[in-house]
Amino acid sequence: MRELLNSIDPLLIRIATFIIVAIFLYVSTKKILNRFYPRLQEQDKWYSIKKLVMNTIYFIIFIIFIFTFSDRFEGFYTTLGLAGAGITFALREVIVSIAGWFAILFGDFFKVGDRILLGGIKGDVVDIGIFRTTLMEIGDWVNGDQYNGRIVRVANSFIFTSPVYNYSANFQFVWDEINIPIRFGSDVKLVRKILSDVADEVVGDVSIQAKEAWYDMRKKFKLEDAKLEHQIFMVFNDNWIEFSLRYVVDIKARRVTKDGLFSRLLEEIEKNKRDIELASETFEIVGNQN
Repeated sequence: MRELLNSIDPLLIRIATFIIVAIFLYVSTKKILNRFYPRLQEQDKWYSIKKLVMNTIYFIIFIIFIFTFSDRFEGFYTTLGLAGAGITFALREVIVSIAGWFAILFGDFFKVGDRILLGGIKGDVVDIGIFRTTLMEIGDWVNGDQYNGRIVRVANSFIFTSPVYNYSANFQFVWDEINIPIRFGSDVKLVRKILSDVADEVVGDVSIQAKEAWYDMRKKFKLEDAKLEHQIFMVFNDNWIEFSLRYVVDIKARRVTKDGLFSRLLEEIEKNKRDIELASETFEIVGNQN
C-alpha cells in the first residue's frame, strides 16, 4: 500500500484532497443553512444570511486553492505581473462591477426588495450578484408601477456612471396626485368636501405610517418638515375648474390607490350630479356660410 501511495503523483493527491475539502465545506454549509431555514424565514433574513454565508464559503475555498497549489503558480505570478496592465484594461468592466458589488453591500445604495431605477431600468431588486443586480422590471409596455414579467440583469458598474433612484429605501412612500376637471357653476365647496372624505376613506391611515417613516428619515438626513396629510388645490382656466388631490401613498400601491380614489369619486359625483358636473374638452365647429 505504501509503495502504491508513493507511486501516485503528489499533484493528484493535492487535487483529490482539495476537491474533497471543497465538497465537504459546500455540502456542510448547505445542510446547516437548511436546518436554520424555518427560523430565519420567519425573521425575513434568509436571503441576506444565505448570500453572506455562501460567498464566504466560496472565498474560503478559493484561499484553500491558492495555498494548496501556490508552488505551481510561481511562473504564472511572473507572467501575470508582466501582463497586469493589459489584463486590468481587458477586465475593467468586470473589476468595476465587483467594486460596485462592494459599494452596494456597504454603501447603502439599495438592498433586496427595494424598488429602484438603475441603468435606465426600473424594477424591484430580487438578487444582488457579484457582477450584476437582478431586477423584476415594472412599467415599459405595462401602464402603472406593476410587473411586466421581464427579468433584467444590470451591471453593478452602473452605480458609478448613472444616478441610482431608490423609491423605497428609507421612506417607502411617495407623493401622488389626481386631477378632476369640474364645469363652471358646480358647487366647489361640495367638491372639496367629497375629495377630502374620499381621501380619508381610501388612503386611510397611510399618512400616519408615513409620519413615522419621515420622523426616522429626519434622524438620518437633514430634511425640512413635510406635510404628509392629503391636500386639495384648485385652479381654473378658460374651460373648467381643476381640483388636484395630493396625497401620500405606499410606492407599491400607487395604481391600486389611484383606482380606488377615482372609483369612489365617480360614485360621489354621480350622487350629486345636480350640483357637480365633470368637464371635458369640447370643440365648436363653425360651418362655412358661403
